[in-house]
Amino acid sequence: MRSFASDNNSSVHPEVMQALVDANAGHALGYGDDIWTEEATELVKKQFSRPCEPLFVFNGTGSNTMALQLMTRPYHIIFCAETGHIAVDECGAPGKGTGCFIRTINTPDGKLTPQLLAPYMINFGVEHHSQPGAIYISQCTELGTIYKPHELRELCDYAHAHGLQVHMDGARIANAAAALGLSIDEVSGACGIDTLTLGGTKNGLMGAECVVIFNRNLVGEGRYARKQACQLASKMRYLSAQFKAFLTNDLWLRCARHANEMAALLAAELQKIDDVTFTQPVESNQLFLTMPIEKSHKLHDQYYFYYWNEPEGEMRLVTSWDTTEEDIRNLISYLHTL
Repeated sequence: MRSFASDNNSSVHPEVMQALVDANAGHALGYGDDIWTEEATELVKKQFSRPCEPLFVFNGTGSNTMALQLMTRPYHIIFCAETGHIAVDECGAPGKGTGCFIRTINTPDGKLTPQLLAPYMINFGVEHHSQPGAIYISQCTELGTIYKPHELRELCDYAHAHGLQVHMDGARIANAAAALGLSIDEVSGACGIDTLTLGGTKNGLMGAECVVIFNRNLVGEGRYARKQACQLASKMRYLSAQFKAFLTNDLWLRCARHANEMAALLAAELQKIDDVTFTQPVESNQLFLTMPIEKSHKLHDQYYFYYWNEPEGEMRLVTSWDTTEEDIRNLISYLHTL
């Protein structure tokens, strides 16, 4: 089966699989006291211009919960876009894990701005009200759009001026960096964020993420937060080995660049079809569009994808590091038969 539902559905990159095989030899100390974790940690640090503490974890929901728990108290508010992953797709885990109120904000493109946040910067110091505490953003956003560096700097400066901290969910950060022709650092850490989920699972890894802590005030408690969030791996080498491969020979960039190129090709072919309308600009490896609902239902019989807003007929297609031109030709050919 070839799927355009999610980059989670793609296979593991051969270089990552080989790294796992290579790590699967003999005994190694657990919980990160191994050579793979040491080397992968240094590779992560080299990606960023600011000092940071990388902590490898299992998955995205756990990484977001851990990072947000680290920077908040239960009386805080966490702000995110209405389409934010923590509000839509994580079964309330960040809210349960932090005890915080998740305040969603409507956005046209999935991106938060100081202007959108301004109405909520109220009730500071009033004990009857939950206190503004943190901002959650994702790069790329859940609508496939990308924060430009100047937008991130403006947002982080605004947050810090009001005493808030910023967590970036970088599940698809490699796609953002590849699309802008910038480094991972230039679309995240260098812009002033406090914590980052450096995503790998959606970009060729078997299953590993990394919480990168930039705010030096949070570093001391990072490992405790990871343990409490149930994200400390006993056989850590199998997570670290994946990141070692990911950050060697620009594998992260090769995978993300290919996924973006396939998305651009798919978008170009879909734009030739009269009854297809895009609802968001195609900036990364996610496409949001509509077509007649009976047509999309028939397409769904052959190619699995998610409806983003089914009453409106809005669907999401996602390309991956292993999407091929043949996959796209076959999908477009089938659409022409409908």
